[in-house]
Amino acid sequence: MKKVALFDLDYTLIPMDSDYQWGEFTLALGWCDGEDFKRRNAQYYEDYKAGTLDIHDYVRFATRAMRTQGAEKSAQAHARYMQTIIGTAIQPKALALVQAHQAAGDEVVIVTATNEFVTRPIATAFGVKELIAIELARDAQGEFTGEIAGTPSFREGKVARVQAWLAARQLDWHSVETVFYSDSINDLPLLEKVTHPVATNPDAALRAIAKERQWRILELFT
Repeated sequence: MKKVALFDLDYTLIPMDSDYQWGEFTLALGWCDGEDFKRRNAQYYEDYKAGTLDIHDYVRFATRAMRTQGAEKSAQAHARYMQTIIGTAIQPKALALVQAHQAAGDEVVIVTATNEFVTRPIATAFGVKELIAIELARDAQGEFTGEIAGTPSFREGKVARVQAWLAARQLDWHSVETVFYSDSINDLPLLEKVTHPVATNPDAALRAIAKERQWRILELFT
């Protein structure tokens, strides 16, 4: 039976929220109004942790600076973000876990609620080609519109997106053995769907459920 290893990204493979940190990075570049941006960015993060985030509203907010600066300038800034922020955040234990699954012949997929612009280079840094992330709509000129294209890979949407990924490969939940690593209670729908749920650096709510259901708990970060 084919094995598929699914990984959340933020606080699972890296010890940070990559979207939040990208926002802070653009703030440091002077792309945002300081006080208002910091307040709203922090509030959206609290909403995410509480499971109440409006993902469409958040993506409009999170992409506003990029829409103002343009896709090309944003990509150049993201390359610096990768060097200065993400490059130092990727820890050996997380990289080794991904590589162990690859060495075993498992299909490795990162499944994240952070958008593709922020996360594609991070997936590449982990050596992972398959990425399921929030897809950003673009206009005819290739610029971001602030809207989400298709189903957002968030909460129940992660299940739908993984199911579509499987179907595109003539697979389904019954024909593969799946493991999913995640830190977040927001990922409970996908954790409940896979063969082997692994609560990884779990938040308090997920840790409680994992203990109750005797799921594996993995601590990648100390």
